[in-house]
Amino acid sequence: MTVAGFECEIQQVEGYSRGGVVCLRQAIGRDWIETLRAGVERNVASPTERGRVWNRDALGHTCFYDSQAWRQSGAYRDFIEKSPLAEIAGRLMNVSRINFFFDAVFVRTPGTKFRTPWHQDEPYWSVAGFDACSVWMPLVPVAKKSALEFVRGSHRWPEKFRQTNFGSLTNDERDQVSFQNDDTVPFPDIEGHRDDFDIVSWDMQPGDCVVFNARIIHGGSGNLDDDRELKVFNTQWLGDDVRIAFREGGMDPDHSGVMTQHGLKPGDRPGGELYPELWVRPN
Repeated sequence: MTVAGFECEIQQVEGYSRGGVVCLRQAIGRDWIETLRAGVERNVASPTERGRVWNRDALGHTCFYDSQAWRQSGAYRDFIEKSPLAEIAGRLMNVSRINFFFDAVFVRTPGTKFRTPWHQDEPYWSVAGFDACSVWMPLVPVAKKSALEFVRGSHRWPEKFRQTNFGSLTNDERDQVSFQNDDTVPFPDIEGHRDDFDIVSWDMQPGDCVVFNARIIHGGSGNLDDDRELKVFNTQWLGDDVRIAFREGGMDPDHSGVMTQHGLKPGDRPGGELYPELWVRPN
């Protein structure tokens, strides 16, 4: 199948289904990368109200984060609405339609060692469902040792895991999520027993992207060399079975307020101007 000039092979669809993650080489054109680089520069200079520094070490290394900036950034909006990502997400997940969820920007300064803890995405979100994915897209070259890592196949594990409270890392009250008083179990010691798990990551160039299921266990994207920065534009996409779900332990990012303002309630399918439908499978 061909997606806007990018051929999505059957084995990639099958690999995504089995493993929960695939790396697509040169799926995004150079013009889009330049558009997003310029957008990120403006975003860092003028963050949204959700922008924050996740980490700042004693040497001044930082990890900048912002999300849901697409409604204020023309560059982000154009990419989300007009790039091939919506169709790529729909084809890989083998769903009938795709809604956009939100964007997330990560900018790590050269030499940053802050490593994102192992976690899953979907348990933090204001939605629930298996047909959800993220697209992790670096805007600069990234070495395998500095890239996001994935435990292949973990998106289908039956356990409900106790996720990290990122608020304890950022000391920002907006990031507080509690998984302590529920029916979750601790993550296995992945870092201490790496050889026991099928951990994958890739050397990547601008134009490459990693598409992964929102329930796959992933972490990393730290350990930068002193002459290497990391800029990532991350997007989240929702397929057929995803529904609005407000979680008692908190959500990050928490969309419950704006969802309620727009008349969306638990059990509804995301949609409208907040979560536009951007691809429908042809008959």
